[in-house]
Amino acid sequence: MKQDEAADALEDELFFIHQLKCGLKKKYQCVFEGMAKQGDSTLLNNIYTDLYITQGGSEQVNTEHEVRQIEVASRRHESQEIQVECRNLFEVPDQDEEIRTVLTKGVAGIGKSVSVQKFVLDWAEGKENRDISFIFPLPFREMNLKEKETLSLMDLITQFFPETKGLNLTRRNQFKVLFILDGLDECRLPLKFDRNESWCDVSSPASLDVLLTNLMKGNLLPSALIWITTRPAAASKIPPDCIDRLTEIRGFNNSQKEEYFKKRFTDQSQANTIIDHVKKSKSLFIMCHIPVFCWISATVLQNILEEKRNNDVKINLADEISKTQQESNTEDTPKTLTQMYTHFLRFQIQQSHRKYDGEYAADVSWDKDAILSLGKLAFHQLERNNVIFYDTDLEACGIDVYKASVYSGMCTQIFKEETGITLGTMYCFVHLSIQEFIAALYAHLFLDINKTSVFDHESTEEENKIKHLLKTRFAHLFLDINKKSVFYHESTEQENKNKTMIDFLKTAVDKALEIESGHLDLFLRFLLGLSLQSNRRLLRGLLTQQDDNDQINKEIVQYIKQKLEDNLPAERSINLFYCLNELNDQTLVKEIQTHLSKGSLSSGDLSPAQWSALVFVLLTSEQELEEFELQKFKKSDECLIRLSAVIKTSRRALLNDCNLTDKSCPALADVLGSDTNLKELNMNNNNLQDSGVKLLCTGLKNIECKLEILR
Repeated sequence: MKQDEAADALEDELFFIHQLKCGLKKKYQCVFEGMAKQGDSTLLNNIYTDLYITQGGSEQVNTEHEVRQIEVASRRHESQEIQVECRNLFEVPDQDEEIRTVLTKGVAGIGKSVSVQKFVLDWAEGKENRDISFIFPLPFREMNLKEKETLSLMDLITQFFPETKGLNLTRRNQFKVLFILDGLDECRLPLKFDRNESWCDVSSPASLDVLLTNLMKGNLLPSALIWITTRPAAASKIPPDCIDRLTEIRGFNNSQKEEYFKKRFTDQSQANTIIDHVKKSKSLFIMCHIPVFCWISATVLQNILEEKRNNDVKINLADEISKTQQESNTEDTPKTLTQMYTHFLRFQIQQSHRKYDGEYAADVSWDKDAILSLGKLAFHQLERNNVIFYDTDLEACGIDVYKASVYSGMCTQIFKEETGITLGTMYCFVHLSIQEFIAALYAHLFLDINKTSVFDHESTEEENKIKHLLKTRFAHLFLDINKKSVFYHESTEQENKNKTMIDFLKTAVDKALEIESGHLDLFLRFLLGLSLQSNRRLLRGLLTQQDDNDQINKEIVQYIKQKLEDNLPAERSINLFYCLNELNDQTLVKEIQTHLSKGSLSSGDLSPAQWSALVFVLLTSEQELEEFELQKFKKSDECLIRLSAVIKTSRRALLNDCNLTDKSCPALADVLGSDTNLKELNMNNNNLQDSGVKLLCTGLKNIECKLEILR
């Protein structure tokens, strides 16, 4: 009898497994690039490109802007890292070890959720991890909608996967179960690991916070495997003793970038043209570590190439006006991030008009209300560091749910509406960088419409309307008092328009520099880039056109250069050089490159801005910095301190015979105690004294120190 019961139970469980695999295969077999609602999907297996995943990594909380993290990671030496294949995340290198919980971190858009999708699909299709019986992907963005409910773990599973109703996970311990908790950074639960009560019964109801913390701690279903994905800043929400393996998705390495573009295009000559173009711009090529940015670049560059080809065919038929318009749209292939995202926005709006309205106009018909509403949401949620929005977030920005659905239908490659398994609705921009671009565009639109900065909270939109009303109603009174026409006053306002723009941009630079984490770094790049007339021309009809743009450009470039004289931390100054790049100014960089080519650095004193330019040039060089030799630059404490960010990225630092004293040791100790590539350090024949050696020892004792050879 017992054998019959066991056979029946096994048959039931095999049925549940089959049903679950069918459901997950249907859900995960397609990837949507853009128009998800309209069904423009691609089979994941056809376009999936392996990602570069490494084992280990720093357990320190990294709060830097994620684009900055990508720029730093791009300089790491692959030979130093242990690579992990996604399908082998739970593979045990040593038989004595056991891996129950894996935490995978990676910046927004780097491919965490797509890696989860591929892992689940390969299992559902019977290709990989056949020893796992059940996989339950539970995205935090969907579980947020259950945060106030009381339910058991089995209830939670059944609500997300109705086909498992009746399954008893505790009946057979030999069945391996994997829970995938995707998007920890999107979790709005407190996750009180230290205060939540212990919970062991999968059938007893509790708060979602209690269930998840006990599942991760191993109190609930201790035999279950757990895979958590997160952006870096949220990784610290999980106590280190709950994690058995830490991995990091670095996105595409250089060869994988090329593989992506070659898979994306059937026309290999077109793929090669796009690869060559992206390689010419350092900032674009670095950003291509992020798969979403590869997709954005591919979308934009493919459209530009096709437009140019069409223009070449039609050029003899076009009249002069439309020819000029076409040339203005395609004259510049994007070389900066702002250009790339501006073209991306144009093409998506054009595509939606063609798809829904049948419009094939060369220029864009803008829905300013929609852009303003989305921009307000993007800006205010960026201030709060939110990337997933719910109905309440939209309502707080004055967007009703119906409008959000309309915007999502109109701009699906920019803004997405998602319906989760639990039937709750979530909204997000396709990528954080798109949210930052739309937020920067909103700031410019706000300035255009309200004649005041979005950063100036003292003057509200309502107050500006009242001021305008008073001015028009009482123009005669103004004339009596001032003995001048109100229109004369308005002409003075026209002259001051440039000053308003310059003050607005200066305020943005100051605000971005105040934030150590660099939270507004990419937003600032876009904001400055959108001040250029060449980019505003692409947004004609949406942004006002600047008549005297050169003066604005010169003043803000000069302001940034003044800021670079303030001895800023390397991370802050590096972003300012990327900002100068968005403003098409490379004067400081070219000046330093000239010094380097002539070998004349050691003979003269450099200003703080020139030192920052030297760091930027060395860190963005095409060549990997295997060895750093201080003598090639300047034998001094100042040079070592100024170039410490460069030393971090090298494998070998030769600092011998450089007249170094204890003054340089705090900077060196910081390098040794940070997440660095440094393996070998030569400090021979310097006058460090006992105080300097003690400082070095603090860095050497740091758990992060990876130094192997010290001379």
